[in-house]
Amino acid sequence: MTLSFENLLYDLDTESGVLTLTLNRASKLNALNAATMEELGQAMQQALADAQVRGVLLTGSGEKAFVAGADIAELAALDGAGAQRAAERGQEVFAMIEQSPKPVVAAVNGFALGGGCELAMACHVRVAADNARFGMPEVTLGLLPGFGGTQRLTQLVGKAKALELMLTADQVKADEALRLGLVNHTVPAAELLDFSRQLLGRMLSRAPLALGLVIKCVNAVFAPAENGYTTEAQAFGHAFETEDFREGTQAFLEKRPAKFVGK
Repeated sequence: MTLSFENLLYDLDTESGVLTLTLNRASKLNALNAATMEELGQAMQQALADAQVRGVLLTGSGEKAFVAGADIAELAALDGAGAQRAAERGQEVFAMIEQSPKPVVAAVNGFALGGGCELAMACHVRVAADNARFGMPEVTLGLLPGFGGTQRLTQLVGKAKALELMLTADQVKADEALRLGLVNHTVPAAELLDFSRQLLGRMLSRAPLALGLVIKCVNAVFAPAENGYTTEAQAFGHAFETEDFREGTQAFLEKRPAKFVGK
């Protein structure tokens, strides 16, 4: 079964029950614009409602990027209120993935930066190709993660390393991401999809209701972090009212170093 989206490929293997969702903006390194975020939300709603879908494999098109981040040109046009709404919508879509009772595996096939790293972290399990790169570069734009990244990165790698990665904007390679616990497995790029499907298949050989209950219980460990998501969305909106955000995004679009003034 295949549904039609502009920026997303929806391919259901009815025999295995595996739905493959592929972010499909290769010319933009699969950057998450508002339209793609809406399509991802619609696809997940469809997947959750469709009894034929037993698990989801999420990946990116092309060989360079899983998702290289948010669409900076689109973000640059937002004001604070619009940015907070965008963050809240992104958090809503990613929470739908995280809280799905059907297992979701991310097959990270390249750069997973900013919103791409946040998307991968919302999945239940992450498999990285050996050429994958992870990072949260938002502070280089005068921003901060807005789709749950401040919460999930801290949950996965611990407070100290999460702060280091977000405050420096450093990228980590696949092997380092594995050591940190950011990903579950690393494999050669040519084996990524096969390995990820096999891993998901092992999950789907277990009792479906039990899988959903395990996911629910594990997520409950972090329930108090809901306040953190609210704080993140509000801070994301506030950042859009700063001069540093305007300078950071303009510098990115003009391909020059940013000159921040702390205002």
